[in-house]
Amino acid sequence: MTTKQFTLTLPPLSRGMHLITEQIEAKIKGGISIGLAHLFLQHTSASLCINENIDPTVRSDAETFLNDLVPEDYPKFRHTYEGSDDMPAHLKNMFLGTSLTIPITHGKLALGTWQGIYLFEHRDHAGSRAIIITLQGD
Repeated sequence: MTTKQFTLTLPPLSRGMHLITEQIEAKIKGGISIGLAHLFLQHTSASLCINENIDPTVRSDAETFLNDLVPEDYPKFRHTYEGSDDMPAHLKNMFLGTSLTIPITHGKLALGTWQGIYLFEHRDHAGSRAIIITLQGD
């Protein structure tokens, strides 16, 4: 069994869902032919998720729903050191999570036909984001 690890650093992105499947695939190309890819986002105000990658309204609807679920003007938030979007971003991260595990088959991510990997940015003015990619397999 082989284990390899890479870091993908993404530039600052605007709030919303950003398709990053191609950047992940570029990092793992030639790494292993069969096994698992584990992705870990090293941040608490963005998330990783797998979702539909064709219809852009999925992305805008997801953003709208999360903003309705966790409004920035919620009066009981005390953690606002980095702005009104700070605590809502942390809560959205708790709902969606910071890691994904995806099978690798024939050297490629075994995603479904309409699936893509997204960085879901929850901040208005975020910095760069780092994702550790760990491959295990043969």
